Amino acid sequence: MLSNRAYQAKDYNLSGLIGISDQTLEMHVKLYEGYVRETNRLTEQIARFLKDGTVDQEEMPAYSELTRRLGFECNGMVLHEYYFDNLTRHSSGDPDLTSAFIKAAESSFGSYAVWKTDFSSIAKMRGVGWAICYRNPRNGLLSNHWITLHETGNVAGFTPLLVLDVWEHAFLLDYKPSERGKYIEAFFSDINWDVVEERLRASTK
Repeated sequence: MLSNRAYQAKDYNLSGLIGISDQTLEMHVKLYEGYVRETNRLTEQIARFLKDGTVDQEEMPAYSELTRRLGFECNGMVLHEYYFDNLTRHSSGDPDLTSAFIKAAESSFGSYAVWKTDFSSIAKMRGVGWAICYRNPRNGLLSNHWITLHETGNVAGFTPLLVLDVWEHAFLLDYKPSERGKYIEAFFSDINWDVVEERLRASTK
């Protein structure tokens, strides 16, 4: 990455969500902004190594560590943007019965209810990470995946449609660690299904 164009943190005004407090959102957005800053810092450091067009043997350990760290920070930035973008205070709770997402869930899982059970169950798995619903571009089917940390478990080429942060910082101010299920229920009350539909439509073009 040799771009001099720094990433800019997006502005999010999500106050008034159901079950996710404004205090949690404020803290969470600041954490996201930290990923943006760190992504920019690491990108600049890597660019300095490449300024002369080479990475010599003595530089390789530091260069390697920066590059590996960039994967964590950059994915942390991008996944938080997916997460915040698919939240709204004006959620319908569940997608419209005639929506493309409902049809895709039925084609992939037999019913929206089964898809939701699978997604929610993945989100309840022990450990910190992300639950993500992807669309497979090869066959159009949906699949739900557990992403450890930010960069481990992402499926190459699949399109994220719905992203849920299940690191404890996403809910610990509002719920006990043992109450992750309540946070997941709250998340489903705050999903911006219009955004999910747009992601789905964009993935089929």
